[in-house]
Amino acid sequence: MIKFLTASFALFLSCTFTQAAIPIKVVVVSMYEIGEDTGDIPGEFQFWIERNEVEKIEAPLGWRDYYLREDGLLLMCTGGGITNAATSASALALDERFDLSQAYWIVAGIAGVDPEDAPLGSAIWAKWIIDGDLAKEIDAREIPEDWPYGMIALGAKKPNTLDGGWQVETVKFKLNEDLVNWAYALTKDYSLPGNEAITRFSEIYSGYPNAIKAPSVMIGDTMASSTYWHGFALNEWANDWVKLHTAGEGNFMTTGMEDTGTATALQRISKTGRVDFERLLVLRTASNFSTPPIGKSVAWSLNAEYPANGIPALEAAYNVGKVVVDELIENWDKYQETPPKL
Repeated sequence: MIKFLTASFALFLSCTFTQAAIPIKVVVVSMYEIGEDTGDIPGEFQFWIERNEVEKIEAPLGWRDYYLREDGLLLMCTGGGITNAATSASALALDERFDLSQAYWIVAGIAGVDPEDAPLGSAIWAKWIIDGDLAKEIDAREIPEDWPYGMIALGAKKPNTLDGGWQVETVKFKLNEDLVNWAYALTKDYSLPGNEAITRFSEIYSGYPNAIKAPSVMIGDTMASSTYWHGFALNEWANDWVKLHTAGEGNFMTTGMEDTGTATALQRISKTGRVDFERLLVLRTASNFSTPPIGKSVAWSLNAEYPANGIPALEAAYNVGKVVVDELIENWDKYQETPPKL
């Protein structure tokens, strides 16, 4: 819950702002909030604010204000889409009120999920972040008959190849694999609860064995696109696209709208030492499927309500993310100088 400043904490903030930057241990990055920061329909930001004792700090260049917990947890919300994420992450990373040089950044938000891979309510740590906007596109009504979809790599001449093409380097980011494996190991046995509404909805995905399993914590890669895409053809493209840009290493599981923006900002600013890109984690939780069930139209699926209003995915983002936040902060002496690994 949000509290008024204690006298000692107020003095700490006052002295810090005028004399030295506040040392931050963990930044939790949310992407969207529906209404107010607290007290109404929750988005990704709200649970983190309401369930922690935090103080609001004005964010003049942010999409929303920041919230600070006394032990070094900082909460931010970027706003939706890659450009908002890049701008908001840059604004915080360059904010001289905070010392973020040793901070861990945990992106914790909901996403679409490939029903071939995982059920709704699952929590998925990414090793690769791939950009889905840096591409050529032909309208689906005009693609050649032998093309599976109209998305083509920059510089390429046909789908699913990089031959002869130029690329923008921020089309792909490989995260610190040791850190990702550590976060996964720490959370893999976390029991994600089932949900009756999700179970009922998922019955129509019986053609996808992994879509009807109990939710769990997993490792799988994410693709960011400010365009909210959907359907069989584009889901095939997303799977191909992630493998294409990772030389076959990546496995597309989740689709968000912001993560390459956050990664671009942190990677670039890490050159100054203000942040450490090797301390970035991305956790996406499954709120909806990226394709329809077999027998339903893409348009029906695109406009279908999220079962249970997406709350299980929001809860998973908070609860699984909190396990890592708590471990990092409670054992800061172990993790301050060197990121953990197995």
